[in-house]
Amino acid sequence: MQLKSVTSPRWLPHALAHFDEVLIDHAHCEKKAAANALSLLQAFPEVPGLPAQMARLAREEASHLAKVLQVMEKRGLTLGFDRGDPYAKGLLQLARNPARERRLDRLLIAGIIESRSFERLELLAGGLIDPALKKLYAELAKSEDGHQKLFVRLAKGVEAEDVVDARLDVLLAGEAELVERLPLRAAVH
Repeated sequence: MQLKSVTSPRWLPHALAHFDEVLIDHAHCEKKAAANALSLLQAFPEVPGLPAQMARLAREEASHLAKVLQVMEKRGLTLGFDRGDPYAKGLLQLARNPARERRLDRLLIAGIIESRSFERLELLAGGLIDPALKKLYAELAKSEDGHQKLFVRLAKGVEAEDVVDARLDVLLAGEAELVERLPLRAAVH
């Protein structure tokens, strides 16, 4: 998936300068990604392949959460309360309500979130100095890339490719506008 906008060049220096905040946000993102996989399994069990894929994804995201929590623990950080993610909330507002359209939109929005995560985790992997953190973030970025592809593949399993591509184009344009409006944050999104 090709995002319609790139992350501001101001984001990486800000994220590196406030890396502890990014870690805490990242842990919350992994927690929500695991929960979203289970939510999609609950909402759309009839989609061929989706239940098994979402069960695996939830397990993988929980594993990522555990890895981020280990880094946090070594740095003396606690998870704390989730302040929410205006990026994800803004994207979910783009989802349509008729059941069939909502199913497609939820799959594509999940893919877009994974795509933006891939971009930003890859930036972090390139910008971090600590070799262990560089390696971790490179591995996590690679996983996010696979996740975005999974969601598009699942979407194309429930709708015709031209329908998926057209809706994805609309949602990516909405995502680009949202990224433009959001303030710079020490967060994954």
